[in-house]
Amino acid sequence: MHFGLTEEQDMIVNTVRSFVETELYPLEDQVEKQGFVPPEMGQEIARKVKELGFFGCNMPEDVGGAGLDHLTFTLVERELGRASMALTVFFGRPSGILMGCNDDQRERYLIPATKGEKFDALAMTEPGAGSDVRGMKCFAKKDGDDWVVNGTKHFISHANIADFVIVFIATGEEQTPRGPKKLITCFLVDRGTPGFEIREGYNSVSHRGYQNCILNFDDCRLPSAQILGEVHKGFDLANDWLYGTRLTVAANCVGRARRVFDYCVPYAAERHQFGKPIGANQGVSFKLADMITEIDAADYLTLAGAWRLDQKLPANREIASAKLYASEMLARVTDQAIQIYGGMGLMDDLPLARFWRDARVERIWDGTSEIQRHIISRDLLRPFGA
Repeated sequence: MHFGLTEEQDMIVNTVRSFVETELYPLEDQVEKQGFVPPEMGQEIARKVKELGFFGCNMPEDVGGAGLDHLTFTLVERELGRASMALTVFFGRPSGILMGCNDDQRERYLIPATKGEKFDALAMTEPGAGSDVRGMKCFAKKDGDDWVVNGTKHFISHANIADFVIVFIATGEEQTPRGPKKLITCFLVDRGTPGFEIREGYNSVSHRGYQNCILNFDDCRLPSAQILGEVHKGFDLANDWLYGTRLTVAANCVGRARRVFDYCVPYAAERHQFGKPIGANQGVSFKLADMITEIDAADYLTLAGAWRLDQKLPANREIASAKLYASEMLARVTDQAIQIYGGMGLMDDLPLARFWRDARVERIWDGTSEIQRHIISRDLLRPFGA
């Protein structure tokens, strides 16, 4: 693994960072206060991203994307992590799971999503099925060539702006040594399909403006042509997709932590107490040392996971480690930043309190810290038959 970036990667990082700082930072306060992104604002962000040539940059060139490798795309996500997620969602990174589309679906979903003509959302979580994906109750029953779906999904990110949703639904059951387990199938569901409703979700303390939604299915009839992949094989698709999303969370956390850290060093040098800069005291300077050490460690873990994917090496444990460490690192860094700033750190004059609140959800979505530890420990113990 080489630690230096190529000239092209440097250019991409600088371009995305400049876009984030000039186009997104100025909009954050408005979104934070309103709790939503006005449609025209989101459309304008997407338009500017298309002009830059970055919309769908995570997708292969043969479907209209930029064809970035995993490492370079992770660098993009790291820069996007600096800004409000409510705004960066319009940067346009379609779910990689759409590469499983068949020929007809490519024309209806994959290519329009890559070009920015359609937005997608992904739905897996249910009120009674979070970490236990196979415990889902949203069920599709075969009826001729169709499937009739009933049930509910919740915590579905940005479904409010989606033209279609990639939904994981139970379609059967199999017997295993550990008892019966749900068989899961992935469906592509268009907004406006009869029996399918997208409702406003919950008010969240984290990532205000980044909407979560509730999906209701009431005798929703879907033709077999809407199946993504194979019947009962949705769990395999989900596992492949989770690699990318966990790397995204880790990279976002690193980017956000670096933005937080950038507030702290100048302040520690300029803020005086007892006749000297607070950074001259070990109580503050050692905090800075610990913060940058943890940020760099999370950065290297994340980039190493992306590099392993590009090298076609096993990366499940490494990506789980990156997601686990980076999300928990962000919680510590944001907390220490507020401690350095004291009371001002909790005031709306600075974005530190927002970063602190936003950090909390990173240890929950896309696999909780406990699930990541399970993945890591299972990978370590499996060769010994444990």
